[in-house]
Amino acid sequence: MQNILFHLVTRLVRLVFEITCRIDKSQLHKVPQTGPLVLLSNHINFLEAPVIYTQLYPRNMTGLAKIESWENPVLRVLFNLWDIIPIERGTVDNQAFDLMRKALGEGKILAVAPEGTRSKDGKLQRGYPGIALLNARVKAPMLPVVHYGGESYWPNLKKFRRTDFHIVVGTPFTIDFNGQALNRDILRQVTDETMYQMAALLPSDYRGYYSDLSQATETYLRFEPGAVSNLAQARQTPSN
Repeated sequence: MQNILFHLVTRLVRLVFEITCRIDKSQLHKVPQTGPLVLLSNHINFLEAPVIYTQLYPRNMTGLAKIESWENPVLRVLFNLWDIIPIERGTVDNQAFDLMRKALGEGKILAVAPEGTRSKDGKLQRGYPGIALLNARVKAPMLPVVHYGGESYWPNLKKFRRTDFHIVVGTPFTIDFNGQALNRDILRQVTDETMYQMAALLPSDYRGYYSDLSQATETYLRFEPGAVSNLAQARQTPSN
């Protein structure tokens, strides 16, 4: 019964957002269909989580949400169906890390928003070092999957207009700490390097804190042989 309910709810949520949005999903074929993966996404509002989750369905996927979300009865039902991992913000939540490792060990996609909180206007905020700590604790490719346009959802809905929701999928990478002992400076640099990879995929107006791509480094990032980093691609594009 639980499995049937999961499929029905997931399909219903997908239908609702396909009616209210024009979703550009042309790049989603780049997301690997098997194996563990950390999906890095920007966090504008509530919209991206259900849109990306249901568009990747039936790919096995989970994500993170602040533990306070379970106080909302609707979110509690939905998040429990989707096996979303509750996380206590502002602390090193070891229980959440254990659940993340378990999910990746099962070959799931783990969706993470390094900003930690909604921007509302779509402009990138500075990432929290928790993403670097996650990189240190789990071994899985990182794939930036960013989006824009969703900041207009509520104003458009009030005017009975559909929202253009664009999804951009980047080049995956891994993190190599080069055997160094972790400290605050390294965690900050890894976090910023990760965020710049996401910023490089966004139109310049959405890059926010990471607008100046000339400041970006890739010291700790590793790409597959022959792959061009998201940052290098953006620097090669005159419009960016």
